[in-house]
Amino acid sequence: MATQTYKAWSVVTASTTAFTVCFMVWMMFAVIGIPIKQNLGLNKTQFGVLVALPVLTGSLIRLPLGMWTDRFGGRIVFFILMLSTVFPIWFISRATEFWHFLVTGLFVGIASGSFTVGIAYCARWFPKNRQGLAMGIFGAGNTGAAVNKLVAPSIVVAFGWAMVPQVYAVLMLVTAIAFWFFSYTDEEHATGESNVTMREQLAVLKDAKVWRYSQYYSIVFGGYVALSLWMTKYYISEYGFDIKLAALLATGFSIPGGVLRAIGGWFSDKYGAHTVTWWVLWVSLVCLFFLSYPQTDFVIHTVSGPKSFHIGLDATLFTVIMFTMGIAFAIGKASVFKYISDDYPKNIGVVSGVVGLAGGMGGFILPIMFGALVDLTGIRSSAFMLMFGIVWVSLMWMYFTEVRPMGAELSRKHPEPAHFT
Repeated sequence: MATQTYKAWSVVTASTTAFTVCFMVWMMFAVIGIPIKQNLGLNKTQFGVLVALPVLTGSLIRLPLGMWTDRFGGRIVFFILMLSTVFPIWFISRATEFWHFLVTGLFVGIASGSFTVGIAYCARWFPKNRQGLAMGIFGAGNTGAAVNKLVAPSIVVAFGWAMVPQVYAVLMLVTAIAFWFFSYTDEEHATGESNVTMREQLAVLKDAKVWRYSQYYSIVFGGYVALSLWMTKYYISEYGFDIKLAALLATGFSIPGGVLRAIGGWFSDKYGAHTVTWWVLWVSLVCLFFLSYPQTDFVIHTVSGPKSFHIGLDATLFTVIMFTMGIAFAIGKASVFKYISDDYPKNIGVVSGVVGLAGGMGGFILPIMFGALVDLTGIRSSAFMLMFGIVWVSLMWMYFTEVRPMGAELSRKHPEPAHFT
């Protein structure tokens, strides 16, 4: 028993470390994309495409990776995935044209698939009442986004942007080798290709709950990825900061959005996925309401003459609200996967692949929409306006599909006593 416990925690530690590095690589363009944009003269929409394209590959590959993890086990799939990204990462440093970055970015995006592999791999080493915590700890590897914002700007300033992919390629190779030596294989965790058909695995696509969970995850993860990619550029454009300070302040959103995921897993184990997700969406909605208001100057004609007023968030208040929303997103990412481990214990891999794909697609589409909205409206906070609308729709969906039916079921089981006069 002690040996099994040691193996379980060794797997979580190795997987979390590997996922952190994979997330650093996946978020690389959030920093190096800024000097690349300047060198190539890209507009906001093109910049959105540049930083989002790796997210597309990472999203599309999550479903097959989840299926392979269920069939063959997480260790071998995770190891091969990391090795497959080493050369594409390195080749980014040799790119000179816009399409070069798009093509290499597509291949580098494969690193994102490590989430789907690792979440199923770690969960299967723990009993059901501790899976939320285990998945939350693994998910804390999202802090790779924050680590990237701390490490990459220093490398860019000291050696130029091309050094970043070179360093990350070496780091990925070393991490892959270390992961193999500190992780373990449990044959019982793999279903075996002969036992489960692809048709049986994909049957979950007919389940409405899977699509609902996908919608939640497209906010708490897709929104997290999109804003992590966008925030450094936002600080530079909105407040005039340099790249190092902008990236540092952007970690105020990225760090809690990753580190506190483990707390979200504990909350979900204790209070249930539904309750935690419901409050996460409400907190996010309130934060986005304030973030959406653009910098505004207006004049009121009073009896004593015109008076000018300014309404808008300064950098400090903006960072505090982003930090709060980062906490909410972190907890929500864990609570959504608690839904999955509760409802689909035997095929966590494929369901997490579907949900992860939806979350990743949110992270791909949203930065492009952010850029297009800024180009169209000229309002930088339009990104938060879009997010506000998406969260509002999700809250309504959750109310009519979960909250209201639960209230009706409770009333049916505990009817009010009749009153006689």
